[in-house]
Amino acid sequence: MNAPLRRVGVVAMVLFGLLFANLNWIQAYKADEYRNSDYNGRVQVAEYERKRGNIEAGGTALATSKETGGKLRFLRTYPGGEKYAHVLGYKPVNLGDTGIERVENDFLAGTSDALIVNRIGDMFTGDETGGGNVLLTLSKRAQDAAYNGLADNKVGAKKGAAIAFDPRTGAVQALVSMPSFNPNPLVSHDSNEATAAYNKLDNAPDGPLKNRALSEVLPPGSTFKIVVAAAALENGVGKNTEIPAGASWTPPTSGTPIRNAAPSICPEDQVTLLDAVTESCNTGFAQLGVKLGADKVKEKARQFGFEEDLTVGQLGEGGLPTAASRTGTMEAPDGTTDPAALAQSSIGQRDVKMTPLQGALIAGTVANGGSQMRPYLVRQLLAPDRTTSYYTAKPRELRQPVSGPVASDLRDMMVSVVENGSGRNAKIDGYTVGGKTGTAQSGPQTPDHGWFIGFAFDKNGNPVSAVCVMLEEAGAGGSGEAARIAGKIMQAAIADPGGR
Repeated sequence: MNAPLRRVGVVAMVLFGLLFANLNWIQAYKADEYRNSDYNGRVQVAEYERKRGNIEAGGTALATSKETGGKLRFLRTYPGGEKYAHVLGYKPVNLGDTGIERVENDFLAGTSDALIVNRIGDMFTGDETGGGNVLLTLSKRAQDAAYNGLADNKVGAKKGAAIAFDPRTGAVQALVSMPSFNPNPLVSHDSNEATAAYNKLDNAPDGPLKNRALSEVLPPGSTFKIVVAAAALENGVGKNTEIPAGASWTPPTSGTPIRNAAPSICPEDQVTLLDAVTESCNTGFAQLGVKLGADKVKEKARQFGFEEDLTVGQLGEGGLPTAASRTGTMEAPDGTTDPAALAQSSIGQRDVKMTPLQGALIAGTVANGGSQMRPYLVRQLLAPDRTTSYYTAKPRELRQPVSGPVASDLRDMMVSVVENGSGRNAKIDGYTVGGKTGTAQSGPQTPDHGWFIGFAFDKNGNPVSAVCVMLEEAGAGGSGEAARIAGKIMQAAIADPGGR
């Protein structure tokens, strides 16, 4: 054999070797990925042979499947449209699924290990038993109040979020992000239509696909004062202890003075901690934070849940992802504590960022005597025929950020905010309500964010709802409107607590 033929033979052998290696790579390592790919047409057809289970709340189906008579036998539908979109998510044909649809996909699809008996039975009967049913904790009335309150807010805010849960259990009663979206076009069996609908939402400037209740962080303003007040109560300051205040205060190392929202707020040289919370005294809390020191402020925030990611779904299992709330460094460039940064952080500005979920957790901790319960959305998993329960939520404590006595003092201060201060719009006749408003600067050329965190007790003295409402770039009156919406949500949750 001459040299050219020998070279051709070697090249051919190398190419066959590479082809053989690639074939084994696909069969041995990539088979599962390709078999389960959302883009595998045969997998899609097989998946739509079995009717997907319902997602329900309060006895109402929020996500259902109906027969189409087509190649893909069942079409997913969402009767509630925009109202539940950020909780349910969507289960499309060619796009990535989201929300509870993604978190509980195997159970809803009937492919979960828990439902293997049903699948074995199908082998003998030839049936295609439907997927399992997921029951959520949501209160329909509270969800209505949250959605309608955000959609029709009186300050014209286009973006915002609300979340409420039972402080005793962690069961989420309402979760709304605004603007929302209609998930029905996204699950169309016409892939071009579904893709166009998704692209329109994805490119929308207001970000309707964002879950602002869980995954977006913003400066919390004066709601963060509850964290600083907790640190103070644990470090020798009582609720009736007087702290330095005044109309204006300039932190060391800074020529920029900190002032109160209005001249009538704590112009005195000293005010009690109770009055500082009630009036939302910026100068008082700026000085208090600097006196406590960055380590104590940041550690107390961490104990409340800052710096930690959570998932909200089943207890102890996967769920909807959340963003971690942050306090920032509060440091100068040389690594030492910057009093000016610490002062601004102590009133919820500077680098402090918080999710609405974290705000509700702070309020819930105070209401529940210092015990913070793990939030959850999935109440129960039921078999396709609804006769067997494969999971029932059992409430679980997440942490205890403060002691009972400290929680009691914080409760008194937050009740004073609603009774005597800026949170009056959250009042509910016949019930004890506490809270804290917050107005946070969003930028030099944009309106302020409006916040409210709070809780309500029933007539027997039991905490029944903790809530956070955030109105993004709401401007003047934003925190008062957030308080009003929060009051409506808590009132609805009292009337209809949802699933625990």
